[in-house]
Amino acid sequence: MKKNFIIRAADSSDVNYAQEIVQEIADSAKVRGTGIAKRTPEYVSKKIEEGKAIIATTKSGEWAGFCYIEVWSHGQFVANSGLIVSQKFRGEGLAKKIKEATFNLSGEKYPEAKIFGLTTGAAVLKINSELGYKPVVYGELTQDEEFWKGCQSCINFDILTAKKRQNCICTAMLYNPAWEKDQKPKRTQWKGRELDKDLKLFERWLKFKKTVLLKREAKKNKNGK
Repeated sequence: MKKNFIIRAADSSDVNYAQEIVQEIADSAKVRGTGIAKRTPEYVSKKIEEGKAIIATTKSGEWAGFCYIEVWSHGQFVANSGLIVSQKFRGEGLAKKIKEATFNLSGEKYPEAKIFGLTTGAAVLKINSELGYKPVVYGELTQDEEFWKGCQSCINFDILTAKKRQNCICTAMLYNPAWEKDQKPKRTQWKGRELDKDLKLFERWLKFKKTVLLKREAKKNKNGK
């Protein structure tokens, strides 16, 4: 039986969930065997207190899910980051609802900003696509140095550096409010595909990309010895 959750903008009363949120993000990345930028409880707490986060809880007050907003390039870009759902509440469709709430909050706070994300999760890619994001080349994202510094704690940072920040294991996705005015996206990686309806396409793409990039990195390291 699916549970009913309270999904809302987080406030200062929610900082007590910060440690649990950070631990769940780290544990999830370890299980998937993927890289992820590390978050600290202090950083998550700051986002909560700034009103730049969405939190989900049960009616009894148990933490269930979270996502937050980051602002880059003087407000030209916004990222919805750290999407996570508690292990015990997965399979309830909660991630999609949290992501949608964060997306809407981003639009309210920064109506002209481009919203982007980097992820290795096929489910997140599908959710993003349903919200109007398009897969894009890395050059379409913010070039803010502080954003890219956040990738330094990721296990795949060497690949990102070797590719001169133009590619990595993560797939880049972007939503541009200008597209709502019938302006087409510039450089997308896929064309003419109904990505929001094809999860298997995402899964195949991620598997292929990870295999190719990791194989190239391994070959490079071998030849460098």
